[in-house]
Amino acid sequence: MACEINHTKEDVLSKLVSQKAYLPTELYPKMESFIQTDLPQETLNEVFHLLKKYDLAAEAEQQERNEVLKTMVKG
Repeated sequence: MACEINHTKEDVLSKLVSQKAYLPTELYPKMESFIQTDLPQETLNEVFHLLKKYDLAAEAEQQERNEVLKTMVKG
């Protein structure tokens, strides 16, 4: 799922904020802090795509995305 667009930290934070109501409560602040760190472009793009249309994803899909995001935050 390679993306041709490089998303800025601001893009990713904006996407995170737009999906806040749909994300698990404990995950949001961790993601917010994670995005603020010095991340490679590839990671920013991946996080953006995991958050993109999160609210429209089926519950099972959201769970899968949550696991990937949690793993990323833990490093």
